[in-house]
Amino acid sequence: MEPLLVDRLLRITDLFQRDMARAFAGTGLTTARVHLLWVLQHAGPSTQQNLARLCEVTPRNITGLVDGLEASGHVRRSPHPSDRRAVLVELTPEATQMMGRMQHEHTQLDETLRGAIAPEDRAAVDRGLSALVTRLETLVADAEADAGASRDAP
Repeated sequence: MEPLLVDRLLRITDLFQRDMARAFAGTGLTTARVHLLWVLQHAGPSTQQNLARLCEVTPRNITGLVDGLEASGHVRRSPHPSDRRAVLVELTPEATQMMGRMQHEHTQLDETLRGAIAPEDRAAVDRGLSALVTRLETLVADAEADAGASRDAP
């Protein structure tokens, strides 16, 4: 029997998680910390409130993540230039270099994975993956809305 699509997607997720765990073994970087570094790499210096929104976690979780990354020398906090109540979080130069290497490796992996697909099939795979992401985002948003509505119901 052919594996279900969802089983294949779960296998891909598992393989990515295992590879990430291998790549960051011994560094003290968790998946959540790497995600925050990735967000900072792409968003640039940000307030913790903005980072919580971008990472879809609570402000309390962001505080813990930033504290850990600051202690390990990956990020630094600095005063916000126009809002003295806010603090900006930014990558340190070392973390910027590390994230640049990660971006390069990400690009290489993308090329390697695309190479496993026949050139004439790549556009169809891209369309299919985009459709899957869009549909799954809708399903998750609907489920979250339903869960919120049931919590709010008397």
